[in-house]
Amino acid sequence: MSMPTPAPDARLAEAVDVARAAATSAAAPEPVGEHIAVVADAERLVSHHFACSRAGYVGWYWSISVSRAPDGEDVTVNDVVLLPGDSAVTAPEWTPYKDRIRPGDLSPGDVLPPEDDDLRLVPAWSAGDGEEQTPDRFFAREVGLGREHVLSLEGREMAADRWHDGAQGPDTAMAKESKGTCGGCGFLVSLAGPLSDRFGVCANGMANADGQVVSFEHGCGAHSEARLKRSASAPALPSHVHDTMTRDAVDLTPPAVDAEE
Repeated sequence: MSMPTPAPDARLAEAVDVARAAATSAAAPEPVGEHIAVVADAERLVSHHFACSRAGYVGWYWSISVSRAPDGEDVTVNDVVLLPGDSAVTAPEWTPYKDRIRPGDLSPGDVLPPEDDDLRLVPAWSAGDGEEQTPDRFFAREVGLGREHVLSLEGREMAADRWHDGAQGPDTAMAKESKGTCGGCGFLVSLAGPLSDRFGVCANGMANADGQVVSFEHGCGAHSEARLKRSASAPALPSHVHDTMTRDAVDLTPPAVDAEE
């Protein structure tokens, strides 16, 4: 249950000139606007609000907190702050860098370390490339060999979902128009590890996905087994035929002979 707001202390509510002097000192050289409100923050604690006249701060206000001792009449200035009002233009809520960065944003020299509790990674000795390697992973980590972390089960599935739903997945226009899939293409290079049953790498230099991970269900027109349709090739011409059924007209007139010869 919320406590009722106390009435402003009368002595502090009258201290408009004291509050304005404090606001003027903080706002200098810009002037302070009109007095717009008195707010009781607590017993013997009041805030005076003044409009801000500073360029670019429309809707902002100066808030000057004043107080007095229980048995005293002297007014003390506690705080002077510039605050945004309901109609003020403010910057958007801060978003941490790690939440703003997107794939492809990194430039040479940039560093993007994973979180300490990144669920995509696990210690190499606890899980990773295959259960049969568990004893070897622990030994390798102890002597400083191999990888310290590997993909967790969650990390592998996140990558698989991303690749499957991406530009080299089965739902793209390229894949839907293809007659064959990457799983049956001779240009597919196999992967090793737990994702090798669903993905490979395209090695066709003429394909759009060359050098990229592709889903077995993806496909394109550069498939190794693609063939042109008959209508797309040059039409075959019929062989020559010698006509033996009709007579040929032959000119038997001898050529003219030059008299000088």
